Amino acid sequence: MTPRYQIGHSSNHRHPSVDYEAFNGDPKPGGNQDLYYRKKGSRMTDITDEFVFGVDLDGVCADFYGKFREIVADWRGTCKHDLTEDVSYGLPEWHLLPGEYERIHRFAVTQRDLFLTMQPISGAAQAIRRLGTEGVRIRIITHRLFIRSFHKNAVVQTVKWLDAHAIPYWDLCFMRDKALVDADIYIEDNETNIRNLQETGKPVIAYTNSTNRRMAPAPLLRADSWDEAEDLVRERYYYWRRAKHLPLPEAPGHLPPN
Repeated sequence: MTPRYQIGHSSNHRHPSVDYEAFNGDPKPGGNQDLYYRKKGSRMTDITDEFVFGVDLDGVCADFYGKFREIVADWRGTCKHDLTEDVSYGLPEWHLLPGEYERIHRFAVTQRDLFLTMQPISGAAQAIRRLGTEGVRIRIITHRLFIRSFHKNAVVQTVKWLDAHAIPYWDLCFMRDKALVDADIYIEDNETNIRNLQETGKPVIAYTNSTNRRMAPAPLLRADSWDEAEDLVRERYYYWRRAKHLPLPEAPGHLPPN
């Protein structure tokens, strides 16, 4: 993946002990834009160089729907228990007014630090740490820059949230089309993204939540928990290492032998 142009990096938006660089894709209609961050000196590797795990955030690592439910209740001046937890994509169950989702989303990010205050999905951080220690390259791929004018807030909150929960990663990609970013296996909750990845021959784990539980036909790979997701990734990763005649880690969460 070749950068369009360099836009530099800011230590104010990054962990002080790590240098980052950023580069953009082409701006999209309506203010959408693809944006990538990577640790300085690293590169968006070809998938033959390292085993890459493409990780979505909202609904997979971070409890987006739980936090957004609280904020919608705050916006409306009502109780969150009046809003069902069993939602589908687009949240039609909450009877949002035309254009209201975008207004609430802007409020959530700019006034309630949405991407900084979400709770992690149970087991996500621990599983990703173990896989990262074993030599899996973690590539975060998330679509959070779809409403104009507050991209900086979204990016800064995302990085701080990842650091706060000690979720390791080498690459941070803000992408609408996940299939444009290489990985050996992905984890995703959005039904459209799951279908698109499968149709292009890319293995993807559908992480179960209410928005995708009733997918038909069913996804090729599904995980109902991060324990299940971790096992699926490790199985593929160990197969990849064996094919390259590389020794396996002694146990889950252990460094691979030199």
